[in-house]
Amino acid sequence: MYSFSTKVSTSFDDTIARVTEALKTEGFGVLSDIDVAKTLNTKLGVEQTPYRILGACNPQLAHQAISAEPGIGSLLPCNVVVRQDSKGSVEVLFMDPMAVLTLVDNPKIPELATEVRQRLERVLAAISDA
Repeated sequence: MYSFSTKVSTSFDDTIARVTEALKTEGFGVLSDIDVAKTLNTKLGVEQTPYRILGACNPQLAHQAISAEPGIGSLLPCNVVVRQDSKGSVEVLFMDPMAVLTLVDNPKIPELATEVRQRLERVLAAISDA
């Protein structure tokens, strides 16, 4: 699998706020926020349910990864998708750094990928319905 996910009972906008705050707690900032639904509507005239891609980055871990493997930036940041389906259900999907970073042949990277995965799993736990 290339991602792990959870469905939540909060609204789309509340979920964006909760995810952003939970990422912050784990040392991540949101470097990019791509509103896919808006872009598809503007560029193609296509109606799409809410769909945003948040580019999350933990500066300390990113620095370690880039120091160990300068080209790894092409695999960063960690994408977090918040999407709403046609029935109104909201799902949050996290890129699995273990799946992506195994593409890198550097013995220092798996340890970093494990750390990133653990932090993202804590974000998932923080936003998941109790």
